[in-house]
Amino acid sequence: MKVGFIGLGIMGTPMAGHLLDAGHTLYVHDIKPVPADLTSKGAIPCPSGREVAAAAEVIITMVPDTPHVGAALFGENGVAAGLSSGKIVVDMSSISPIETKEYAKRINDLGCAYLDAPVSGGEVGAKAASLTIMVGGPQEAFDTVKPLFDKMGKNVTLVGGNGDGQTTKVANQIIVALTIEAVAEALLFASKAGADPAKVRQALMGGFASSRILEVHGERMINRNFTPGFRIELHQKDLNLALSGAKALNLSLPHTASCQQLFNACAAQGGSAWDHSGMLRALELLAGHEVGAK
Repeated sequence: MKVGFIGLGIMGTPMAGHLLDAGHTLYVHDIKPVPADLTSKGAIPCPSGREVAAAAEVIITMVPDTPHVGAALFGENGVAAGLSSGKIVVDMSSISPIETKEYAKRINDLGCAYLDAPVSGGEVGAKAASLTIMVGGPQEAFDTVKPLFDKMGKNVTLVGGNGDGQTTKVANQIIVALTIEAVAEALLFASKAGADPAKVRQALMGGFASSRILEVHGERMINRNFTPGFRIELHQKDLNLALSGAKALNLSLPHTASCQQLFNACAAQGGSAWDHSGMLRALELLAGHEVGAK
C-alpha cells in the first residue's frame, strides 16, 4: 500500500518504521528533517503534506494537538490540497472530539474517508508495535486501514463514528491520570510511614491493586526517573479536552480536575517536560517528603 505519514516525533517515527518494515511504500513529511533511520529503510521525504497526499492512498497524521492537525490538513500546501476522491485520511493524534467531527466533514466533502485513530501505549508501545488504537469512522475505511493498524498496535477497536475514537482516548487519559495519582499517593504514604516503597510496590503487584501503571510508573517513581515517555504538558492538553468537554456536557469530573491541578503544580516547578509519572513530585511538595527518603 502507498502510505503517507506526517509527524515523525517520539511516537510517529517508530510507528512509521513498522509500516516500512512491513513493505509498504511510505511518503513522509515533518517540520524537522526526516530521521535517517526512516530514509535508510526507503521512506520518501516530501516537502509538504500536499505532496504526501497526492502520492499516497492512505494519509496518516501524528502531531501534538488540535491546531497542528488542522494546519497539517487544511493549511497552505496541506493534505487537503493534495487529495483526490477515494483516499483515506487517518488522524492518530490525540485531539478534540468536537473538532475531529468538523475535520471529518471537510475531508468527506472532498470525496475522501476520515478515521480518527488515537493511540495509547506511549513511546514503549510505539516502539514495540503494541499500541492500543481507538478508531472512529466508517467500517469500510476501517477495514481498508486495519492491516496498517495491525502493524502498529495489538488492540485495535472500531468504537463508532467519527469523533468516537477521540472520545475514547479522552476517557483513557482520565483513567491514566487518576491511576497515576492513586499510585503516587499510595507510595508516598508508604514511604512517609517508614516502609520501603519498592517492597510495598512489589507486594501490591500481586494483589487487586495491581495495574500497568503501578508496574511501570510505580517503578519510575521509586527510581525517580522522570525522563519523559509521555510529557506532563501533553497530558495537560488531554485533560483540558476532558474538562472542556465535561463543561459542554454539564458534567462534573472532580478528580480529573484535581489531577490537572497537580499537573499544573508540576509545570509551575518547571516540570512541563517531565514524564507524567512526575505528578508524584507535586504531592511530595505538599507532604514535604520524597518517596524513598529516609
